[in-house]
Amino acid sequence: MKRTASAHWNGDLKNGGGTISTPSTVLNKTQYSFNTRFADGVGTNPEELLGAAHAACFTMATSSALTQGGFTPGDLDTVATVEFDMSSLSITNIHLELTAAAIPGVSKEQFTEFANAAKANCPLSKALASVNITLTVNYAG
Repeated sequence: MKRTASAHWNGDLKNGGGTISTPSTVLNKTQYSFNTRFADGVGTNPEELLGAAHAACFTMATSSALTQGGFTPGDLDTVATVEFDMSSLSITNIHLELTAAAIPGVSKEQFTEFANAAKANCPLSKALASVNITLTVNYAG
């Protein structure tokens, strides 16, 4: 399986701008620019998109781990915070914060084990192995 996305840019770094698109049209000429990345411009940026992708992947992996463990997950919500170091122009940390409703038969310790396994095995976590990835679990169990 292959997935694609495309980006277009016109102009210099600070004054130019671009768009990002996906075949699904969820992103359809979505604006990005220097200001959307480093200031408060209107549009998106690569770090925001990476955070969204990682949150989605990790949340699905958590659901999968719970299901494989014989449990039926309910609501799982993840916020991914991507830290970008301006001096080195690198992503230094991604923090995942998972919040979940109680699942019958699953203790907080068990849930945390499932979440940690999902963090380790999520395809995007694996692809981002050079980045420090941390996890906070908020579980109502």
